[in-house]
Amino acid sequence: MHSNYDHIAFQKEIKADPSSASIYIHIPFCKQACHYCDFHFSTSLGKKEIMITAICRELELRKNELDQQPIATIYFGGGTPSVLSQLEIDQILDTVYKHYIVLDTPEITLEANPDDLSLKTIKTLASSKINRLSIGIQSFFEEDLKLMNRAHNAIEAKTCIEQATQYFDNISIDLIYGIPEMSDARWIKNLETALSFDIPHISSYALTVEPKTALERFIAKGIVPPINDEAAQRHFEILVAMLNDADFVHYELSNFGKSAYFSQNNTAYWLGKSYLGIGPSAHSYNGKERSWNISNNPKYIKAIQQNEVPKETEVLTTTDRYNEYIMTGLRTICGVSISKITNDFGDSYAKHLLLQAQKYIEEDLLQLKGAYLFVTPKGKFLSDGIASDLFLVNLK
Repeated sequence: MHSNYDHIAFQKEIKADPSSASIYIHIPFCKQACHYCDFHFSTSLGKKEIMITAICRELELRKNELDQQPIATIYFGGGTPSVLSQLEIDQILDTVYKHYIVLDTPEITLEANPDDLSLKTIKTLASSKINRLSIGIQSFFEEDLKLMNRAHNAIEAKTCIEQATQYFDNISIDLIYGIPEMSDARWIKNLETALSFDIPHISSYALTVEPKTALERFIAKGIVPPINDEAAQRHFEILVAMLNDADFVHYELSNFGKSAYFSQNNTAYWLGKSYLGIGPSAHSYNGKERSWNISNNPKYIKAIQQNEVPKETEVLTTTDRYNEYIMTGLRTICGVSISKITNDFGDSYAKHLLLQAQKYIEEDLLQLKGAYLFVTPKGKFLSDGIASDLFLVNLK
């Protein structure tokens, strides 16, 4: 945690309109499949044009769902949104602006892969409404990129950042640690390389083995060594120390930003604000319900063409909402407010939380500061496991 930064400073900095909402647009196409990825996408770009038309139509069909809440962030995720042409990006953004109230200075992020970011593309994007790039670097080392089956190489990783920083101020890169056979020295070199570009935001994740992925099969067959949890924890500790020294604020478990460069989009999720997920497999949330679109491109397109949104909806119980708040609160610099739990969920929830938290406080994995519960530096890497132990399965 940044020594001069706390949840109060964070709350002041993100002073976004509490009534604002976000739009997430899932672009379900990739040039090739990364070995670790379990997101929904297709490597066939043949239906790209018809998909963009369907996404625009879904935006129109759902324009009343956010109750006139102003849109503060628009996020193109995927898949690989950088496979879209500028014309296709503009088509989607024009639809948003036509049917929604968008704030004067929204954060508009495009996830991009290095191999898509030619100098010409970067210049074109910089002249559009896109004002933030999130670049999927993952590693600056060839052997890591090959193991993960990334579409770019190490030279493209460095070149695209060099060029992007000339045209974009607000840039985030993704890095992955805990990769099999990645030494501490190689991870340190990865971070030193990232820091040399003076970018204001880094998101970093431990490599995880998701079911039914190529990585899972390779590990099962002995082609790739298994994930080493101890190495991943060491990499995480190195990451936190190095980025803290470089004046990044560790404002969420996997996210580090310079002051004024926190992801407004992700922060809105963690603060429990409403968001609309557009496109196949995209999730939406309005504070009371969660919904998710079908993860099938042809079925999604067919339904939208019939003016139906192919989604399932779940009404969240009080316990669901409590569990979600615990999970997001402990992951962020905001922590968990005991008074908020009492006010929103009732005394019994607050009592349960404090009772369950006690052993973690004694082990110096959690700390109670005033009326807030935080994960300690020692507990950071374990925060998801700690959160799940504070959950309520059923409260009569």
